[in-house]
Amino acid sequence: MSAVPRSEKEKPVGRFRRMLDRLSSSQEDLESEELREDTATAGCTRIGDCHDRQIVTVTGTLRTVTLRPRAGVPALEAELFDGSAALDVVWLGRRSIVGIEPGRRLIASGRVSLSRGRRVLFNPKYELRPLGRE
Repeated sequence: MSAVPRSEKEKPVGRFRRMLDRLSSSQEDLESEELREDTATAGCTRIGDCHDRQIVTVTGTLRTVTLRPRAGVPALEAELFDGSAALDVVWLGRRSIVGIEPGRRLIASGRVSLSRGRRVLFNPKYELRPLGRE
């Protein structure tokens, strides 16, 4: 056992330490942290906390957007990332949707399902977030 009281070991991180951590973090880590903060601010569920058959509202950035037919029907698929995990968003019967493009921020609502071990939202209600800083 150490002689230092527990409360002294767990001091809050100071402003200098946070700045140093930000300077030594990779760009991807910083973007993930920003997305996690945005999720909390918007009052949405973290993708990492979503379970099968749960109705959720999630937010994040679209990483990829592809046209991939499913059973002969066109399907627009996008990968939504919120800093905690990724989720596939699929619009069945759509070849394209104006504004759905990589790098765009989005809020999506629907029922999560699991397909091949990945979380998926089929035909969600969605809201495009403004481009640039809010």
